[in-house]
Amino acid sequence: MSSHSTVDTLVKMANQIGDFFSAQKSTDKVAGIVDHIQKFWDPRMRANIIKHLAEGGAGLNPLVLEAIKRLAQNTQSAGSK
Repeated sequence: MSSHSTVDTLVKMANQIGDFFSAQKSTDKVAGIVDHIQKFWDPRMRANIIKHLAEGGAGLNPLVLEAIKRLAQNTQSAGSK
């Protein structure tokens, strides 16, 4: 699988997760997305979606974009401990 199609797949998956949480009555939908990605995505997948965000985050819906920003911050904080 090429790098481009891998990113496309991750964007599609992240947006599907975002669609699920946007339909929930939860007060913090972004936190739900972050939690899901942290629990169920392989570290390489998380690193690739964070890299995609750093390159502009094309294709990510706004809720997911915010979640990936938060995920990147959490990852940075965890790495500095």
